[in-house]
Amino acid sequence: MPDQARIVIVEDTLSLARVYQDYLRADGHLVDHVVNGTDAIERLRQNPPDVLVLDLVLPDMDGRDVLRSAAQICPDCKIVVITAHGSVNVAVEAMREGAWDFLLKPFTADKLRETVSKALAGAPSIPDGPDVDLAGADTDEMYFDIIGGSDNMRDIYRIIENAAPSRATVFITGESGTGKELAAEAIHRRSERSKEPFIPLNCGAIPKDLMESEIFGHVKGAFTGAVSDREGAAHRAEGGTLFLDEICEMDLDLQTKLLRFIQTGTFQKVGGSSIETVDVRFVCATNRDPLEEVRAGRFREDLYYRLHVIPLHMPPLRDRDNDILQIANFYLQRYTREEGRDFEQFSPEVSALFARYTWPGNIRQLQNIIRNIVVLNNGTEVTLAMVPRPVNSGTEDDRFGSATIEAPPPHPVVSRDSGGSGRLWEGDPEALAFLAGARQMRKVVENHQSDKSSQLVGTNGASNDRMSMPSQGLGAPGLGFGEIRPLWQVEKQAIEEAIERCGGSIPRAADALGVSPSTIYRKKQSWEENGL
Repeated sequence: MPDQARIVIVEDTLSLARVYQDYLRADGHLVDHVVNGTDAIERLRQNPPDVLVLDLVLPDMDGRDVLRSAAQICPDCKIVVITAHGSVNVAVEAMREGAWDFLLKPFTADKLRETVSKALAGAPSIPDGPDVDLAGADTDEMYFDIIGGSDNMRDIYRIIENAAPSRATVFITGESGTGKELAAEAIHRRSERSKEPFIPLNCGAIPKDLMESEIFGHVKGAFTGAVSDREGAAHRAEGGTLFLDEICEMDLDLQTKLLRFIQTGTFQKVGGSSIETVDVRFVCATNRDPLEEVRAGRFREDLYYRLHVIPLHMPPLRDRDNDILQIANFYLQRYTREEGRDFEQFSPEVSALFARYTWPGNIRQLQNIIRNIVVLNNGTEVTLAMVPRPVNSGTEDDRFGSATIEAPPPHPVVSRDSGGSGRLWEGDPEALAFLAGARQMRKVVENHQSDKSSQLVGTNGASNDRMSMPSQGLGAPGLGFGEIRPLWQVEKQAIEEAIERCGGSIPRAADALGVSPSTIYRKKQSWEENGL
């Protein structure tokens, strides 16, 4: 970094330009100022600066036009763009076009000086302090607990850096398993509220009848079972951050109360009469398209615009370039230590397989695959033979098996003996939860095949008599299908057995069955309402 750097500020508001100049001159830099894009481009041609601080909103042209010209005139010049809260996406696009970093208005003197200083040093504004744990990572590409140094992830880190000090609400979107909660935690830990509570609340895992109490709390006697006063997430998050995960799962009636809470910072406990006031920063997330939810009438439009201040989209793992192998190596080392194994690396074939697989379950799927490999195998190198399906098939189609309907064999990932040749011990709660449904379905198919075989070995006369019988309802003995139970009964038995085998934990049972907890809650409520 030069001792006395040359910096040009492109800002049409003179009062702001003077403030920025004073901030940067305090560090001994030579700071100049131009008021429009035309003058900025001319200055770049005549005397290119080390850093150009560029407001994207200019009186004579779009600031991105200056950015494009700078890339051709002086590619070595580092450009820091300035944007307002509602233009974060524009700033991200600007970085893709060559900007080094961006600042979100309003910003402090320290933030401006730090960003310019890092631009001069050739390092983006990603924290390297004690909060960032690099232990176990192959490289230094790790931001808090988020692993990855691809371009689109560095864009994410820059948005977090600029949004964290603000009180503005951050709306995180992305597929399941992309790390939305990790991003929310990073925002909290990077903010001035980092020493206060971070309270996550999954809106999709709690029945709608209990959701209001979970957020706002309740007083004794507010409803059946409310034997004492209880503080809600809003109270527990006082001074800190309230993270509302799967926000689009929230019931419409409760969305109205949440909107008022966000607007005023006040709420009432369920059954209470007093008004409470809290200081809370909101971060929310969803794996759905929030605008589509608004159009479909499932999410309030006014709540959407109240929450959607700073959008942050977590990219799927398949779009993260070399991050796949970096994340895989990180978890291989972690799980190897935890399980007392000897693994050191992936074979070239496994690395190539991981790189080309599309990972529909994103990071969560990658974690589970590597845990599976480490637990069930040992050695210094992970080979193709150790990689379970569907990853080792090279296609996601294998997730659904063959299109031919036949009696399924014992599931290939389940073993009756702990440490046996199977991939999961049958005593494991997840294996048992799976088998609860698989065995029941196997009975139905085997009954069908057994009856079908008995028809084929019978006499021709018997067959003709069978065929001439009048049509009967599905499951009637005359059709030879055996006793076929209604699908809801099979489903109910599988879910109840999964819950029992997972120690009564609905979230664990839902994870083992491959559904969301809210699905199980809704089905249980439906069974109760219909007396099933």
